[in-house]
Parts: sequence; structure tokens; C-alpha cells
Amino acid sequence: MRFRTLILTFLAVCLGVFSVNAQALAVVPSSMTYDQVKGTGLANNCPILDVGSGDSISVSGSSYILDLCLQPTSFYVKEEPSNPRQQAEFVPANIMTRKTTTLEQIEGPLSTDGGKLTFKEKDGMDFQAITVQISGRERVPMLFTIKELVASASGSSIADGTTFSGEYVVPSYRTSGFLDPKGRGVSTGYDTAVALAADPDDEVLNRANAKRFDVTKGSISMTIAAVDKETGEFGGTFESEQYSDSDLGAIDPLEVKVQGIFYGRVD
Repeated sequence: MRFRTLILTFLAVCLGVFSVNAQALAVVPSSMTYDQVKGTGLANNCPILDVGSGDSISVSGSSYILDLCLQPTSFYVKEEPSNPRQQAEFVPANIMTRKTTTLEQIEGPLSTDGGKLTFKEKDGMDFQAITVQISGRERVPMLFTIKELVASASGSSIADGTTFSGEYVVPSYRTSGFLDPKGRGVSTGYDTAVALAADPDDEVLNRANAKRFDVTKGSISMTIAAVDKETGEFGGTFESEQYSDSDLGAIDPLEVKVQGIFYGRVD
């Protein structure tokens, strides 16, 4: 009986949290239950504001951005051409991951100084493990993120056309505790896959054996297209570029471009 009571309490808390988040982001109708939302993809959508309202949000001193949500809509992978005379270019890629691609509930301080706005990402669901596939060919895993983003925009208010640009940190797709199929890892597992390597100077073999946790940089540009002065909400489109997974240093990562929409709210 006591165990049943604990289970019911746990479910009630979970549903309560879900309901609060749904109402806060105004994406999932509060009248819908968890079973009704499950599998629909609604929880992966960012709120959308009416474009071209002409409003602006003035920022004086120090403010805070809450509920920042980034929803990818398109992925592109830079591919080397078969013709050596041509330059590498981004080609469209299809998302292979389920509808769990959105970054949300991201927050951080927003300050103004010297005619410039600066946003610093501090907390939230700021990464998603995603796999995309170049049409009919290679699958590319990546960690879509904006960790430790520092983005700036000119002016002292948020209005239509305001663009935040900056860089962020992209951690390794896999953690140091991951083991590959041959039991090799960064902090655990074997150092090498075989007892005696055929060629100790083989670069490919050494890279596969010597696992490392790569941390790279990414860049993003977020252009605001809608502002609601009364509620402090804003939204628009974004474009980011970052590297894909390097298989803990075993392969060269690929450049990935992500395009989508975003939403946020100034406290």
C-alpha cells in the first residue's frame, strides 16, 4: 500500500511539472494529457510569435533572458567534392533522430554597455545528441548545443532586425567513460586493441587507440523577427555552425550548419 502511494505521488509530481512547463512555453495545450502529447512531436516545438509587430524591448542595466528555445529545422553538412578543382560546400542532410532536437529552458543574464547588448548562457537544456544523414550516404552524429554562449548585438533594445552573434563551446559527442566496440576509452578500457601493433607508427591505428575528449568552438547568429513588448517575448531565426563528432579523436570531424527558429523572454 505504501509503495502504491509513493508511485501515485511520483506520477502526480511528474504530471504537475509537465503541465507547468507546457503552460510556460505555450506550445502544448494545458488541456492535453501526457498520453495525448506523447509521440506527436508537440513538445519539440518552440513558441512562435506574430512577425512584424514593430514593438521593441528596452534593456537598461542588467536583465535576464528566460525560456530561450532553439528548434532546428534544417541541417547541412560540408562535403568534399569528388572533383579536386571544386570547393567543399554544405549539402542538405536528413535528421535521423526522433523528435528530440530542441534546446529549451535556456537562461542567462542580458546586459547593455556602450551601446551593445550581451547575452551569456548559464543554464538550461542546452545540448541534444543528434544524428543526421547525407542523402543516401554517410551518417553524421553531432552534439547540437550552445553551451557557454556569449552573444552580442548592437543597440540598447531588442527589436525587429536585432541580431545576436557569438561563439559557444561544443563538448565531445561521447563522454570519457564511453567504450568503443574493441573496449577502448579515454578513462576506462584498453589502451590498444591488440597486444602488438603491426605498425606502431600507423597514424590511423594510433588515433583509434589514443582516445581523447575533444572540445571545439561553434558560432551562431540569431536574428529577431518578432517582439511582444507587453510580455517581453521575442522570436526569430538562427543559423549556427559547429563540428560533428570526432569519435573521440579517431576521425576528422565534419562542419555542420544548423538553421531553425528560436523564442525567448526578457525578464
